[in-house]
Amino acid sequence: MSDSASAASLVANFQKLKTALGRRIVGQEAVIEQLFIALAAGGHSLLEGVPGLAKTLLVKSLADAMHLSFRRIQFTPDLMPADITGTEIIQEDAETGRRKLTFQPGPIFSQIILADEINRTPPKTQAALLEAMQEKHVTVGQETFQLPKPFFVLATQNPIEQEGTYPLPEAQKDRFLFLIKVDYPTRADEREIVNRTTGSESQEIDAVLTAEDLQAAQQLARKVPVPDHVIDFVLDLVRSTRPNEPGASDYVKSMLSWGAGPRASQMLVLAGKVRALLQGRTHVTTDDIEALAAPALRHRLVPTFHAEAEGITVDQIIAEIIKTTKKSDARVL
Repeated sequence: MSDSASAASLVANFQKLKTALGRRIVGQEAVIEQLFIALAAGGHSLLEGVPGLAKTLLVKSLADAMHLSFRRIQFTPDLMPADITGTEIIQEDAETGRRKLTFQPGPIFSQIILADEINRTPPKTQAALLEAMQEKHVTVGQETFQLPKPFFVLATQNPIEQEGTYPLPEAQKDRFLFLIKVDYPTRADEREIVNRTTGSESQEIDAVLTAEDLQAAQQLARKVPVPDHVIDFVLDLVRSTRPNEPGASDYVKSMLSWGAGPRASQMLVLAGKVRALLQGRTHVTTDDIEALAAPALRHRLVPTFHAEAEGITVDQIIAEIIKTTKKSDARVL
């Protein structure tokens, strides 16, 4: 299949996925698009929103719409790392009568993992996902076990309830390509939700995508060219979030205590390539980067006490940095 045909197939697959998810999910078009971009770019996603906004249902529905293995892990304070990765158990050989250690795989050995309420488990257990998310394998004892391909962690968390929660460490948040904000539905969407969920209409979803479709999308995305001025825009944007960077603005120094690392630049470019394909283009533009900057950066920036005291959100800081970067680039041109 030619690259142009593959690009058309990618757009068609996205439309099929949206149609399938539409049987259960009302609205949330931006959330669904960002989730698909993350999957097609080969990255993990963190969904953040108050309870009752169908975050878990969305991930479960996404898994139902794909021919991929799926496991849900409910994160609780008493969850242990072995409950996720698996553990070695003693088994007796029926023929020889000898006992030996045998690895019993945990739920992490699936293609889509729903890490539900990931911030409700202690850091020791949260860290059990680090190796899996980055290296796509799990080490138990002296053995390393490969995870199935493709492999995605889609995690949810509640941003408003602090009691009994454990904020994700920065190193783990950096492994997520996107932090996707799930907002309240519009009045019309909420009316439709009520009508659907209180009636007898079936909400079954047929699988419309396969592992091969996603892997083909990942391979195609890496072929999309990125002009030099777009790379420069990404670098200027990401590097300007670092308060200790030479030439950092007074605004950034006062608002951010920690900026985004090189992984943010990599993820922005990869995600921008997928968005370009979905927009019917064969090259990335600064519009793609600007559209995805908030979900790609918001979990990688640490605001200062001053910013939090003033009630300034990370998204507002990102919007201001984008505006400043665009002005700077315009002056250079």
